[in-house]
Amino acid sequence: MRVGMISFAHMHAHSYAQAVTAFANAELIGISDPDKSRGEETARTYNTLYESSVDDLLSKVDAVVICSENAHHKADVLAAAAKGVHVLCEKPLATSVKDAEEMITACENAGVILQTAFPVRFNPPVQQLKALIDRGDLGQIRAIHGTNRGTNPGGWFIDPSLSGGGAVLDHTVHVVDLMRWMLQSEVQEVYAEVGQQFGTTTADDCGLLSFSFQNGTIATLDPSWSRNRTFPTWGDVTMDVIGSDGMTRLDAMKQHIMLYSDVENAVSQLSCADNHDIGLMKDFLDSVAANRQPSITGTDGLKAMQVALAAYESFQRKQPVTIHH
Repeated sequence: MRVGMISFAHMHAHSYAQAVTAFANAELIGISDPDKSRGEETARTYNTLYESSVDDLLSKVDAVVICSENAHHKADVLAAAAKGVHVLCEKPLATSVKDAEEMITACENAGVILQTAFPVRFNPPVQQLKALIDRGDLGQIRAIHGTNRGTNPGGWFIDPSLSGGGAVLDHTVHVVDLMRWMLQSEVQEVYAEVGQQFGTTTADDCGLLSFSFQNGTIATLDPSWSRNRTFPTWGDVTMDVIGSDGMTRLDAMKQHIMLYSDVENAVSQLSCADNHDIGLMKDFLDSVAANRQPSITGTDGLKAMQVALAAYESFQRKQPVTIHH
């Protein structure tokens, strides 16, 4: 399968490129990036071609991975759909509901796959929690408290004209996607506090969301960029799940060893977990090969993004916001 990549603006792009090259049935044909020097250097790194034109790249591939700035997702996805190319798009899917809906419709009309990059679904502890809930071991899920706290990525992530928001948009979507997937229910109402508490002046860097699902489950989420540069990892993904018959605590990053180094003069956390980006890429490539819907769709990306956008609206209005599905 011929795979291309559009933009290495997002830090996950390198992990996705490495994932593509891990599969014998896939070949990284080329890279297109508006930053020519970055694109050429990256193409050399992966021993592939740099294409200055997105259309030229799309004419040579069966599938494409899009890692451009959030505000450019729509244009890149529409270009791929117009060429009949299947798409794996970095999250958040877009910066507005209207744009996301246009992207989904364009891919449906073109008969191509649109998958949202939510790799945490393929994290082994997350999958074990999903199986636990599906078996009914916890009974009816009453409440979930989640976190997705990270380090401020800086750059275009704190430029709302390119990112569409700050920490709340960047980090809400991952855990909301997990909650929707596990509960098989949609978020109904959102109330949020959003702020700038960690030195960011151009975008929000913290928030606290409270929301309810249509099935009655209540949830909270901390999506803040509250981890400093010396924190052992970029952040965390945790969920406390309370059911009628039991409760459990998920820490998706717990599969690790700690290294306290005199040589590096630092504390670091070395992951022992399976690479969930590999799981995401396998799902995407298998979906393209079988011409079937991926396990994570464009609609999943839209639904998670709606919660983050509703959080901003709630903070501005100082009241809960209802999401209409």
